[in-house]
Amino acid sequence: TTGSVSPPCFCLNDGVCQDGACVCPEEWVGPLCELVNFCEASVYTESISEGILKNLTFQRIIVGRYSGSAEKCEPDTVNANRSIAIRTCTRVGKTPTLQRPHILNCNENLDSLASQVETADVSNISAIASNTQILTSIPGQLTTQSISTAANIAVNILRMPNISTDFQASTSVMATVSQLLDANQTEFNHNNLSDVTASLTKTMEEFSLTSNITQSNIAIQSAPLKLNSSTILFSAQKDTELGYLLSTKLEVQENVAGLIEDLSTEVQILLSIMNNNNGRVGFVLYQNSKFFKSRIYKSHSSFSKRVVSSSIDGGRTSGVEIAFSPKYNTSELQLRDHACVFWDYATNDWSTVGCTKGRDQFLRCKCNHTTNFAVLMTFQIKYKYAKPLEYISYIGIGLSIAGLVITMLFQIFTRKTRKSSITWMLVSLCFSMLIFNIIFISGIENRNARNYGSDTTIHEQQHQTYGATNNTLLTSDLVDPPADPWCTAVAVLLHYFLLATFMWTALNSAQLYLLLLRAMQPLPGHFIVTVSVIGWGIPAMVVAITFGVTYREGKALNYRQEEFCWLAALDENRNFSMEKPMLWSFLLPVALILLFNFIIFINITVSVIWRDNKNLTRNKKDSFMKRVIGTIAIVVVLGITWTVGYLMLINQEETSLIFSYVFCIFNGTQGLQICILYTFRSPIFKKKVSEVFPVFSMPEIPVYLHSKIYYVSKSHLAKHVKETFRPSRTTSEDMSSSTLSNCS
Repeated sequence: TTGSVSPPCFCLNDGVCQDGACVCPEEWVGPLCELVNFCEASVYTESISEGILKNLTFQRIIVGRYSGSAEKCEPDTVNANRSIAIRTCTRVGKTPTLQRPHILNCNENLDSLASQVETADVSNISAIASNTQILTSIPGQLTTQSISTAANIAVNILRMPNISTDFQASTSVMATVSQLLDANQTEFNHNNLSDVTASLTKTMEEFSLTSNITQSNIAIQSAPLKLNSSTILFSAQKDTELGYLLSTKLEVQENVAGLIEDLSTEVQILLSIMNNNNGRVGFVLYQNSKFFKSRIYKSHSSFSKRVVSSSIDGGRTSGVEIAFSPKYNTSELQLRDHACVFWDYATNDWSTVGCTKGRDQFLRCKCNHTTNFAVLMTFQIKYKYAKPLEYISYIGIGLSIAGLVITMLFQIFTRKTRKSSITWMLVSLCFSMLIFNIIFISGIENRNARNYGSDTTIHEQQHQTYGATNNTLLTSDLVDPPADPWCTAVAVLLHYFLLATFMWTALNSAQLYLLLLRAMQPLPGHFIVTVSVIGWGIPAMVVAITFGVTYREGKALNYRQEEFCWLAALDENRNFSMEKPMLWSFLLPVALILLFNFIIFINITVSVIWRDNKNLTRNKKDSFMKRVIGTIAIVVVLGITWTVGYLMLINQEETSLIFSYVFCIFNGTQGLQICILYTFRSPIFKKKVSEVFPVFSMPEIPVYLHSKIYYVSKSHLAKHVKETFRPSRTTSEDMSSSTLSNCS
């Protein structure tokens, strides 16, 4: 397959080298996964009520996460069996540090807190915010209802006057919002959440004018506007060493000339200020877009889309510029297109109105709006297209094609010397195999490989200025490669002719059984018509059903692969799928055919080829070599060697590679093997070649075999022996029994 080799990297602590960089487990960060990213298990003694001290036990905590205590609320409380406290691990410099635990009121739940927050005052708002944070600290357990309730609590708290001055309450609310963004994506699919999340994001914009708080999934930054401020630039740089956003990486700059070109900056937004009245500006950065559920743009990948929002109070903007530097797995995904959008609260969906896009090393946008910007991207899986066939493949398949043509012509022109059914069977087998080989060698490679097989992504290849292309709203983050009807047609034909080839091996197997093991019984009536309907009709039915069930307009990859023109076998995660047609429309039918052929092969070899007949005289017994050749001939014509293909499915690289070579050697030259065994070894073929090319003729040297003739009669009690010498003769044999007739 195509693809460049990334330089090796040496990762510590179970890190995995990918594209020349270490991908670390969550417990470790740093270029080589050498920095600790967790706080060890701990015990903290806390007063949970007046005069009652309790030891709270916490397991290892990842930096930026919360962990519940091993101690639970009493069974008779509202929060029975829920952790009585949570604790977080933060980083001070490079050192992970445990923070003081938050204690849960075991008799409070989200519903009770939601009813209290509406009438709460400054004295108890921190307790409500803290309890809400604790009750949402396990995102995997959050439901649509709990997300809705917690979001409403956060909205009510953030709308309280001067809430930004209560650092503890503000931090707890932001931690709650960050935890909601970690909830399962499926819980956000309900439409009744759209109004709640819209209210929350609007409130966050207002809150951002007066606060500076950073959590793992959300960051808020504010700054005052000076009279001489003409531009304001907000930038966020993800710390590649530590693996998450830090407040020191959020920066607001005034009067800058334009967007900065630092590739380490992942998100930046530039506001052009007009009518400045000493107001304030605020920014909100969301690490994913779960609060912005679109009805049009569907997300199928795990790639998170950041959303950045700006708000201004005491001034106006004449325009906004945004630049995103997306980070995604370049070894698996290829960026096809992007769209600059903002969240339209009127429709509760993304809109491209008033926005234009551009692309260089960044994905750039210009908009007339100031709120909730995002860049929607659509990716294509970076397929590892098959390399062009090697010369050895062309030679092997070319020889097979030549051998099959010679065999077919020989069988047709010498058909009078054998039964018509025998000629038809072998010619049909050779014809289906010939067409398969021709299509394989000329069409197996996908033509998309020429345009999309490069390691350089489209993102790196294209440079677009603003307005150079239409900024249209995308519908999905994953798209299939450009449709290639030719490749689909090739896959259909390969599917059909290879199934037909195996079907004809089974029919040859059945005929051998009838001719050799049931020799005294004639072939069934209309034998040729019957086998023709079976040999060509059943594969056509299988292919038609498979294509009809899996293929849809624009979804050709449900039927075929993209890497090369053959049946689909892998799912979106590149794992072998039981639902793909490769299994049930090819591997299973072929396995049944090979099993049938193998059973017939065993019967023939045991009962005919290798059977000892004591009634034969010594000079008529077959040589060991002839029996071996007869066995090989049956193996080839019945396709037994294709069983090696199933051994290639072994999930072990070295073993699979060995079987791949064996498979290619035996089956890539199957047509040549048939030609050698069933044509070149035929006495008729040798005779014809000698007649056409006398230079290749060999003088026949008779080999005289000593024989004895015994005469036994009632009138003679003595045995009369007549000894003679007779020359050996080679007789013409038909196709199926050419290597078997002298074995019976």
